[in-house]
Amino acid sequence: MTDVLRQLFIGGAWVDAADGATMPVDDPATGEILARVADAGPKDARLAEDAAVQAQQEWARTAPRARSEILRRAHEIILDRTDELAHLMTSEMGKPLAEARGEVAYAAEFFRWFSEEAVRVDGGYGTLPDGRNRMLLTRRPVGPCLLITPWNFPLAMGTRKIGPAIAAGCTMVLKPAPQTPLSSLALAGILKEAGLPDGVLNVVTTSRAGEVCEPLLRGGRIRKLSFTGSTQVGRLLLAQCADTVVRTSMELGGNAPFIVFDDADLDVAVDGAMVAKMRNMGEACTAANRFFVHRSVAEEFGRRLAERMGALVVGPGTRDGVDVGPLIDTAGRAKVEELVADAVERGARLLIGGHTPEGPGCFYPPTVLTDVDPGSRLMETEIFGPVAAILTFDDEDEVLRRANDTPWGLVGYVFTEGLDRALSVSERLEVGMVGLNTGLVSNPAAPFGGIKQSGLGREGGRVGIEEFLEYQYLAIPVR
Repeated sequence: MTDVLRQLFIGGAWVDAADGATMPVDDPATGEILARVADAGPKDARLAEDAAVQAQQEWARTAPRARSEILRRAHEIILDRTDELAHLMTSEMGKPLAEARGEVAYAAEFFRWFSEEAVRVDGGYGTLPDGRNRMLLTRRPVGPCLLITPWNFPLAMGTRKIGPAIAAGCTMVLKPAPQTPLSSLALAGILKEAGLPDGVLNVVTTSRAGEVCEPLLRGGRIRKLSFTGSTQVGRLLLAQCADTVVRTSMELGGNAPFIVFDDADLDVAVDGAMVAKMRNMGEACTAANRFFVHRSVAEEFGRRLAERMGALVVGPGTRDGVDVGPLIDTAGRAKVEELVADAVERGARLLIGGHTPEGPGCFYPPTVLTDVDPGSRLMETEIFGPVAAILTFDDEDEVLRRANDTPWGLVGYVFTEGLDRALSVSERLEVGMVGLNTGLVSNPAAPFGGIKQSGLGREGGRVGIEEFLEYQYLAIPVR
C-alpha cells in the first residue's frame, strides 16, 4: 500500500489526535485492518477551525491566478501518481483498479476545471433605474468551510469540494468518511506539495463525527457546509446549521428510475444499465435503483441484462480481470441481502445472483430480479449494491407517475429513440439530472445535484464555484 501519513493535517502540519486516539481502516476484500489513522476529537476540530479562520483573510486576498496555479499543479501531481492513488483507493474502498484509475482521472479534472474558473470570478457595474445611482457588484469568498465527504468516491468527492473552495478563496476543514480516510490524507499531502499555504486546508479524520462537526456548525465561525451523504444525516446537519444560518450545499440520497420504452435500442439500453447500475458496484447515489421496462421488451431486456451481469468477475479489486469488488463493509452487504430477500419473499424472480458467497470479504454477486412487487423495500430505499430490480409498465403517464413517486430526485435515466418522447419525459421527471440514452451523467463540467430530498445546490460546472462566493453590492450616488 502507498505510504501515506496517517495523522491529522492541521495548519500545514501533521499531528496526532490530542488524546492520542487512533481508528482502524479495514480492507473490505479481506476484513483485515489495513492501517490505523488518527481519530480526531472536539479539541482537534477546534484547532483545525482555528487554523482555517486564521488563514482566511490572507487567503482571500491571494491573487486568483496564484490560486489557479496551485490547483493546476495539484492536478498534474494527481495524474502523475495515478497508479499509487488507485491502489490506495482500492485497498481502503474495494473498487477494481480499473475503476479506481478512472476515479483518479475524474478527481484530477475537478482541480483543472476549477483552476480555470478561479480566474473568471467577476462582478458588475451599472446604472440603477433612477439614473442617479450606480451599482457596483463584487464577489467575495463566503469564508471558512466545513467539507464532509463520503466513502464511495473518496478522492473525487474531495476534489469536487476542495477545488471550488480554493478557487473562490475559502479556507477549509475537511472531514472524510471514516471508512476511507487515506485518500483524503494523500490529497492533503499533494496540495501541500503543490504550494497550498498552511491553514487553507485542514483534514480531520474521525470516528466521532457528531462530536467533531456539531460544535463547528453551531459555533458561528464556519460559514459554509458542503456535505455529500445520506438524506437522514443531511437533515440533521441542516438543523445544526440553523442556529448560525450556515450556508449549505448538500448532495444527498437518490432513488434513480431507469426507464426503457418500447422503441428503445436494447443494445444501448443494456449498455447504459451496466454503467448506471454497476459503476462502483452499485454504491453510488446516481446508481439506477428502479428499472421500469415497457412490458413488450421487459423479458428480452431482463435476459440480456442478466447475461451481462452474470459474466462479471467478482473478487478483490487488486486482482487482474476483476470487474466487481467487495461492498464497503458487512453492514452494507447485510442491507443488500435483506432487500433482495424481501423482494423474493414478495414474489420476485432471480434471473442471476442473489446468493452471498462464502469466505472472507464483503462480496455480493451481481443480481437481476424481475417480476418485482412495487411494494418491495428495495423500491423505496437506495440499494447501494449490484442489484437490478425490474418492473414493467404500459404507458408514459403511468411510468412517470411511478418514477416520480419518491421523496428523492437526484437523477433519472431514459431510453427511447423518439425525440418528442425523450424531451417530454425528461422535462416531466422530477430530478436534477437526466441521462438520455446514457448511463453516465457525472462530469466536472456539468452541474451535479438534485431536487426534493436529494439535496441543495450544485457541484461542478460553471455554477460550482458560486456555492463558495457571496455578492457584495455598493450603491454609489453620482451628481
